Amino acid sequence: MNTTLPVSKHSKLLRLLKFQPASYLLHRHLCSEPNPQPPSSPEDDESKITQAVQLLLETPHQEWSSSQPLRSLLFPSPPPPPSPRFLFKITRSLASASQALNFFKHLQQSSPSQDAQLLSYPFQALLEQAGRELDAGSRLSELYQASKAWEIPLTVNAAALLIRYFGRLEMVDKSVIVFNELDTSLKNTHIRNVLIDVLLRDGRVEYALNVLDEMLQPLSEVPPNDITGDIIFYGLVKRGRKGRNLSEEDTVKLVLKFGKHNVFPKTNWLTQLITRLCRGGKINQAWDVLLELLRLRAPLEAPPFNAILTRSGRSGDVRRMKTVLAEMKESDIPPDVVTFGIIINQLCKLGRVDDAVGVLNQMREGSGSDGVSFEADVIIYNTLIDGFCKVGRQEEGLHLMERMKSSKGLAPNTVTYTCLIDGFCKVGEIERGKELFDQMNEEGVSPNVISLNTLVDGMCRHGRINGAIEFFNDMQGKGIKGDVITYTTLITAFCNVDNIDKAVDLFDEMLRSGCSADAIVYYNLISAFCRAGRMDDAANVLSKLKEAGFCPDIVCYNALVSGFCMKNKIEKAYEVIKEMEEAGKKLDSVTYNTLIAYFCKIGHFTFAHRVMNRMINDGLVPTIATYGALIHAYCLNGKINEAMKLFNDMSSISMIPPNTIIFNILIESLCKNNEVKVALCLMDDMKEKGVKPNTTTYNAMFKGLKEKNLLEDAFRLMDSMIKHACNPDNITTEILTEWLSAVGESEKLKSFVQGYKVSTSTA
Repeated sequence: MNTTLPVSKHSKLLRLLKFQPASYLLHRHLCSEPNPQPPSSPEDDESKITQAVQLLLETPHQEWSSSQPLRSLLFPSPPPPPSPRFLFKITRSLASASQALNFFKHLQQSSPSQDAQLLSYPFQALLEQAGRELDAGSRLSELYQASKAWEIPLTVNAAALLIRYFGRLEMVDKSVIVFNELDTSLKNTHIRNVLIDVLLRDGRVEYALNVLDEMLQPLSEVPPNDITGDIIFYGLVKRGRKGRNLSEEDTVKLVLKFGKHNVFPKTNWLTQLITRLCRGGKINQAWDVLLELLRLRAPLEAPPFNAILTRSGRSGDVRRMKTVLAEMKESDIPPDVVTFGIIINQLCKLGRVDDAVGVLNQMREGSGSDGVSFEADVIIYNTLIDGFCKVGRQEEGLHLMERMKSSKGLAPNTVTYTCLIDGFCKVGEIERGKELFDQMNEEGVSPNVISLNTLVDGMCRHGRINGAIEFFNDMQGKGIKGDVITYTTLITAFCNVDNIDKAVDLFDEMLRSGCSADAIVYYNLISAFCRAGRMDDAANVLSKLKEAGFCPDIVCYNALVSGFCMKNKIEKAYEVIKEMEEAGKKLDSVTYNTLIAYFCKIGHFTFAHRVMNRMINDGLVPTIATYGALIHAYCLNGKINEAMKLFNDMSSISMIPPNTIIFNILIESLCKNNEVKVALCLMDDMKEKGVKPNTTTYNAMFKGLKEKNLLEDAFRLMDSMIKHACNPDNITTEILTEWLSAVGESEKLKSFVQGYKVSTSTA
């Protein structure tokens, strides 16, 4: 499109345009407000505009100058001349940019007025028309150059149109040129907002921030407004935006700079910022932002405070929660239903369910400063019900559900019933859980797989595995299919009772149903096969685990090592350990203890000690199980002195206190070796170390004392059993009956059985 006209032909018009009357300068000053409308005149008449457009469309543009009807509408005689609004609306109403351009040229040639505004506004409309054409880029560029040649002053809206159109056409350099060439008086807040928006969309963040910086100066003549804030705040966080991302610290600085001009981000954007800061572990900075905005008298609402309350609740920072709530009250920021929900949730997590119910009552009574009451929603009721169930007060949770039913517009949902089912199952009331499951169906609340899993898990935990399978099969028949959690729960339960074949059947069923097994299922099957000594099956499952993309964990490796040691396949165990190390898994105490126990069992004490030394060199401290395996093995092999040396070392060197099992192993071995007095000393040592003897301890001692016929010592131990409420078993009764009857002390035995003291001194 050719928009350039010979300057000589319009020299008179150009001279007129160079003259800037006072009315024009005043108008340019007033145009600093965004989107100013062309000044209107009382003579404007919509019907005249319609007539003019109709004449322009019906008359060839070459004949416009000679058309008297058109001339009388456009340039009436006598004056007043047409208003800018009149010419603007006519230009905008024409069918195309070409017609608009012809009309503009006609005005240049024919207008008797010397007021440049008459051309500025139709030129603005011409830009609008050109911006809608397919070749808008070239048309707008030519028109902009022509405006400078014709000395047509741009209106604020015309400048904004050019900047925006060039931006949309990805001609951002042109937008920048337009802005830079504008008269300073036109570079108002509105124009800057348009340019900043264009720059941000094109990824020119630094340039946009430079333009913004002048607006944010303390005494800026072009301060930012709410539109500036929206452009900046939303533009900088828009996903997929070009250009560098602004750091959270820089974003916070911008927010506070805007605040000094009384421009504040909208609640939803501010809440997003506070949430991002909290998630990034910058909760102190998030709180400082809100405090500073409060100081600047920002009209804050509850949501950004809720974000801090949520994060504080998750981290258990009750003190901060109290601080936030106190500040909200002090600043007259009323809580919303989400605020109450967060408080109730945190109180329930802390087990303070009664306080949580108190908050629920406050909501309904409207205890805030404004007296506004809130109706709790289903989520809040569910939180409270779950809180009651978690502290073992299921019945109260059930009553709360009834209260919920009486609330207008509320009804229990699947989550409500699932919380209650879980609560009753956890305390072993499986039948109550099943009743609630049936009630849920009767009331038209559809159970889901989580409801199913809750009941299945409860049954399995309380030994009702067969009932769990029956329930699961029944639910599948009714259309509720299990997921990986359902199958994992059942497979684990059957593995724990060593019903491996059933576990394998369920594993195969799970894969057929389309559920992808997780690593836990594989681990449990491998452990079960290892415990049963079915190492080939364990190796087969291990292969499937790797094919599924999982890696064995340390517990899985330890199960394999233990299984191979149990089958006396130490080379296979070493292969597993080598694979562990190659996979970056370090041997732990369980691995070492398994190997030590294996070498002790086969009597290779040298190897067992070597393994323990390597364990120590690897930075691991031998455990009670380590010493127990060695001591037990020494005792079995009649090496009581070595066992006693290890026993003393564990207490004095390794600082590991022995337990009842260790004492029992030694006491039994000492008694078998006729070292009863040493065994009695160990009994005294148990008392000093605070280790409580059990029936097995006393039985070993009674056997040893019987061989030596040490009656008084036996009587003291019998009194000790009564004193410490250690009940005798069949072995105790058998030993003492045979011994005491043979030596004529049946009455002592009778007193002992009845719980009376039998010796003359205190044990």
